[in-house]
Amino acid sequence: MTIFPEKTATVNEECITAYNDLKLSKKYKYVIFKLSDDNKEIVVDSTSETGAEYDDFREKLINAKTKSKTGAVGKGPRYAVYDFEYNLASGEGVRNKITFIAWSPDDAGIMAKMIYASSKEALKRALPGIATEVQANDADDIEYDSLVKTVSKGTAA
Repeated sequence: MTIFPEKTATVNEECITAYNDLKLSKKYKYVIFKLSDDNKEIVVDSTSETGAEYDDFREKLINAKTKSKTGAVGKGPRYAVYDFEYNLASGEGVRNKITFIAWSPDDAGIMAKMIYASSKEALKRALPGIATEVQANDADDIEYDSLVKTVSKGTAA
């Protein structure tokens, strides 16, 4: 007997469209996804503006909020894809890696974290071509330099 039934959210078509806009037409540098208020569907939370900086993306994750069933608002988990671009240390040029980030801050609500964890694979399956996945639980985990090091497997300049 399980205390919490398995809950997996469905992926809204808008998520796939935004991802394809990032991946194929380079319209966005990032897309941030969230669960709908009823936790039944994964939807687009925000996308990058033209020329958006990494710091804007990071701040959006750090400041993400989620509403609990009781109506309390607290820190919230998110999913994100970011198109990292970096120069190879060897001088062999520039590389791009689309990275899936599962943002689940340590101080987010336990129920929100559980639902996000159980729905992550549904979103990843709907987004083909992700090169790397990163699990991030605090602000240090999403520092640009450390993510580029992870994404590039140490080959970035």
